[in-house]
Amino acid sequence: MTFSTQDILARLIAFPTVSRDPNRALIDWVANLLTDAEIDPVIIPDESGKKANLYATIGPTDRAGVMLSGHTDVVPVDGQNWTRPPFDLTRFEGRLYGRGTADMKGFCAAAINAACQAAALDLATPLHLALSYDEEIGCMGVRSLVTMLKTAPVRPMMCIVGEPTAMAVASGHKGKAALKAICHGQEGHSALAPFALNALHLAVDFAGKIREKQAQLALSGNVDNDYDVPYTTLHIGRINGGDALNIVPNRAEIDFEIRNLAEDSPADIIADLRIAADKITTATGHEAAVIEIQECWSYPGLLTPQNADVVAFVKSLTGANSTFKVAFGTEGGLFSADLDVPTVICGPGSMMQGHKPDEYVAEDQLAACDKMLAELLARLKAGL
Repeated sequence: MTFSTQDILARLIAFPTVSRDPNRALIDWVANLLTDAEIDPVIIPDESGKKANLYATIGPTDRAGVMLSGHTDVVPVDGQNWTRPPFDLTRFEGRLYGRGTADMKGFCAAAINAACQAAALDLATPLHLALSYDEEIGCMGVRSLVTMLKTAPVRPMMCIVGEPTAMAVASGHKGKAALKAICHGQEGHSALAPFALNALHLAVDFAGKIREKQAQLALSGNVDNDYDVPYTTLHIGRINGGDALNIVPNRAEIDFEIRNLAEDSPADIIADLRIAADKITTATGHEAAVIEIQECWSYPGLLTPQNADVVAFVKSLTGANSTFKVAFGTEGGLFSADLDVPTVICGPGSMMQGHKPDEYVAEDQLAACDKMLAELLARLKAGL
């Protein structure tokens, strides 16, 4: 059976692959579709077997080709006011609505369709298809695929990550580190608060140091004007602590992040924050005072040089004459940093529609992606 990109997208949207839930049914459906096209996909399951990555090579297996990369997980719809069913593809006035249409099952559908078409061609240069899970919670799932490719006989020569860029070519994004500061104090009765040590006070003092570091980076740190926010940022997303008004809390937590330019080292920023934390606790004179900084997860930024072959190649596929950088993170940083695979970001739709109710991708954007991938197949058949 032959499917169009929109047919495949409708099937993908129907799988409610929110990151907290399994994606295996979607992966198995794609694997069966590829198998029917005489493609032999590799499935890389997680420990539970309920989630998996998929990797496939179409064409010669003894040489490097072009990898199309997409993630299959989506963000939740809980608490959002959808006017259309989020897990049914709805077409209306040139738009295709559904959770993940923009971010980023639209590209996944086009890439799967391209892979099936490629199977009927005599490619001189291979096409690689990579589908991952748990990108939305820190690019976690793709890491087992990266590990597999590290020991593979052949790695891709370049990669297109199809996050939504309105089909423009993006050459970079910031890295991200997710962190937690755990502030330890000494509990006590609030009527005798000066004899205790309020962990929330430690947290507030440490939050001030985070803001000071942010101000320093904004004023005198590295600058990259390709970004809307041209410097490294620190952001506090949550502070939690205390059980009752009349109890001095002995523990408080701060969840915060660093989104760094390629020129800035998250490790150096964290080291500075550890020094600031030690100064805060030492100043209390209390033996119970401790501020621990835990590194929860991170992914590297992407900084592909403007003169890289992958930039010129993908621009030639789309007809673009310029590049830009995106505000959001992608798995591309891992492919570049861990595998040394030159990577750009180019896909249909806009992240302005991502993560929102009534998420959509425009039909003409999906058609433009199909056109780009058709040109890619022609190049791969000709040997680039």
